[in-house]
Amino acid sequence: MSSSADKDTTKPANFLRQIVENDVEKHTYAARHWGGSPGDAAHHQAGPADPSPVRLRFPPEPNGYLHVGHAKSICLNFGLARDFGGICHMRFDDTNPEKEEQEYVDGILDAVRWLGFDWQANGTDHLYYASNYFGFMYRAAEHLIETGNAYVDEQTPEEMRANRGDFTTPGKNSPFRDRTPAENLARFREMKDGKLPDGAAVLRAKIDMASPNINLRDPAIYRIKHAEHHNTGNTWCIYPMYTFAHPIEDALENITHSICTLEFEDQRPFYDWLLDRLREGGLISSPQPRQYEFARLNLTYVITSKRKLKHLVDSGIVTGWDDPRMPTIVGLRRRGYTPESIQLFCERIGVTKDYSWIDYANLDGALRDDLDPKAARAMAVLDPVKLVITNWDEVMGAGKLDDCSASVHPHHAERGKREFKFGKELWIERTDYEEVPPKGYNRLYPGNKVRLKYGHVIECTGAVKDAEGKVTEVHANLIPDTKSGTPGADAIKVKGVITWVGVSDAVPAEVRLYDRLFTDAQPDAGGKDYLTLLNPDSLKVTNGYVEPSLAKSQPDEKFQFERHGYFVADRKDHQPGKLVFNRVTGLKDSWTK
Repeated sequence: MSSSADKDTTKPANFLRQIVENDVEKHTYAARHWGGSPGDAAHHQAGPADPSPVRLRFPPEPNGYLHVGHAKSICLNFGLARDFGGICHMRFDDTNPEKEEQEYVDGILDAVRWLGFDWQANGTDHLYYASNYFGFMYRAAEHLIETGNAYVDEQTPEEMRANRGDFTTPGKNSPFRDRTPAENLARFREMKDGKLPDGAAVLRAKIDMASPNINLRDPAIYRIKHAEHHNTGNTWCIYPMYTFAHPIEDALENITHSICTLEFEDQRPFYDWLLDRLREGGLISSPQPRQYEFARLNLTYVITSKRKLKHLVDSGIVTGWDDPRMPTIVGLRRRGYTPESIQLFCERIGVTKDYSWIDYANLDGALRDDLDPKAARAMAVLDPVKLVITNWDEVMGAGKLDDCSASVHPHHAERGKREFKFGKELWIERTDYEEVPPKGYNRLYPGNKVRLKYGHVIECTGAVKDAEGKVTEVHANLIPDTKSGTPGADAIKVKGVITWVGVSDAVPAEVRLYDRLFTDAQPDAGGKDYLTLLNPDSLKVTNGYVEPSLAKSQPDEKFQFERHGYFVADRKDHQPGKLVFNRVTGLKDSWTK
């Protein structure tokens, strides 16, 4: 990890960075010890001074694939730890056995690594699972019962809801609230031993049923669930609620700054209440973690609900979690977004407490800024029509091919040249010919001259059409002595320059033109039915041609197709002899144009 001294000066300020910086400067957590692994107060106190000035964590639940909103949290937590010489733990909040799968665990780890972050530090692998703390969580629950701070409630779920009250009506005490600690402890142990069915009882914290914060009205902290867990198997039939488990996980891991999204702001009083009780009982170390909240990412033209994303997959609207139209990290990766572009995007949008929408164009802008200095250039024809140079044999010689070249990258001469052949027959874009040109059209039409990029100037003479009136060939004459880079090439001035590939050496390619999945900027806001707002043009597949330099391109390799935008060789389907390219984004934002 790098120190704050050599990182912070270049990082944009935000309120969370200022909080962490202030705590580091004041040595707020300097007196803590670290037992070498997560543990209770005694475990940590037996260890040396904590070598990390701050500890953060990224704690996803393994119940789905991560999306772009999670990317913001990953960059925030791992980034702050990196910048302040601290450690960020990779923790799975796997306390719900019915929705969690190993597939999601593996996918999450892969996504975090791909984004450029790691949980190794000081020779230790800081990969943790909340389910490994179930033993301590049970011990903490018994401590709350023994100290009169928790009780077993056997009301029905409907009765509990009715007695909870609302924002204008205080709650009512449960008839089970005044059981003695001994009675509650015996009943809780019966829950643990599997003697009660699902839903028969819950363990609740005993706080204040009249609290104006409904989250403090004796929240449930344990429920019965006879279900096999992906990590602990059938060891447990009671499982902690997230709001109970999460602060305990933070405390056991010596977390300093527990960063959450704003929907957890109302839960912070319970977070503090619980850790106060456990610290007073000597179960956890001091000083205890503190929770801070920030506004989650709301990106236009995107939905991030795991339930809704799963429906898109299960219903076949998209081809899978890694469909390039999905906002999942695996989808963004397959689409062609780079880790650097996503990190740049997250840095640019910043961290605030304000609820706002971020225009998707910002993500594409970050990608362009990342790829422009990196991506090799190439010419591609996506909707091809044949161009025939009718005087080729006369001017250049029958069967002759002319060698042309261009830089792999216009600003990096050291990357060399790419070579291609100019001959009698070429492929051009169908839109590059108009029999009757609209105003301002500077490409091919009868009598107009254009330059074929890196090649020669030609003069259009007309076109051949089929019985339906569709153009099948465009005809033109070569203007001698106009080859790019040769003396006198600029003697003839033209307004139009078009890209092309030679019929003799062009390589066939499937090109997938992806666009936004929804036509509405906020497809699931305000009660909208997001399924009625699907963009019918979110995917168009065309069979085109690319220049020969791309014949050996590898999956995940990115290119700028000149004039068309940025493309990536599909990481699943691209292979030698069957090239498949995905459009990542255009050369500029054209959605609102």
